[in-house]
Amino acid sequence: MYPAKFDYVAPSSLDEALKLLSESGGEAKILAGGHSLLPMMKLRLAQPATLIDLRNVPGLTEIKVDQNGISIGAMVTHAQIAASPEVQRALPMLSEAAHMVGDLQVRNRGTLGGSLAHADPAGDLPGVFLALDGEIVARGPNGERTIKASEFFVDILTTALEENEIVTQVRLPSLPPKTGTSYQKFEHPASHYALTGVAAVVTMGDGGVVQQIRVGVTGVGPKAYRAEGVEQALQGKGADGIAQAAEKAPDGIDCNDDIHASAEYRAHLARVFTRRALQAAIERAGG
Repeated sequence: MYPAKFDYVAPSSLDEALKLLSESGGEAKILAGGHSLLPMMKLRLAQPATLIDLRNVPGLTEIKVDQNGISIGAMVTHAQIAASPEVQRALPMLSEAAHMVGDLQVRNRGTLGGSLAHADPAGDLPGVFLALDGEIVARGPNGERTIKASEFFVDILTTALEENEIVTQVRLPSLPPKTGTSYQKFEHPASHYALTGVAAVVTMGDGGVVQQIRVGVTGVGPKAYRAEGVEQALQGKGADGIAQAAEKAPDGIDCNDDIHASAEYRAHLARVFTRRALQAAIERAGG
């Protein structure tokens, strides 16, 4: 298939990109990496009148680390995240997950900002973003605003971004001492999308009990979500409570049911991979 006809522009500043987006009347799409948008255009599932390519916009490709955490420009690629020593030291799970995204071509062109803004329910990074309790920085006609991870994903391929906003940066807080992380994934063998992906962040307290826990799940429901039932069940417990807590991974979720996996199988995978992610995270935390 070939896409419908469209105009292509590559602005040299964020202000220019925002102006073009505002003037499009909702008929433009932002091009970051393009590995999700372009296949949709070829299938005529998306037919934007204009593509606004951010590749020439300065300030969107930086990785910065300070005492508060790490900030990553929206146009930083998955490959750059996976290879970054700063990311590997500060947030090893993010590097771990970036290594698992798609294939080599996707990792070299796909971007963090584009992945999160696309909000594919089978994407790897939305679940990791939730577990790391990050936030999105977006710019629009009314200025800049910050959107918490817990408020960002609304539904399948739908986020809290306004029509004329552009993601500029992703911020992720530092991990406290005695914290372990792990991303565990069961992937589709052809596409490498997550039939189930579970990201766990666990901070251990005195006596070998869980002091703080966040679990992000992708691939199971119509959007990435926090497994709050798991978190509540394991809070204040030791590693011996993992199996029981993991049973709650699909609770309250309308599990996807398609040609790749049934709803029942996805629920099963959610429990299994939540258990694995929690076990690995607690081991890495020294618990």
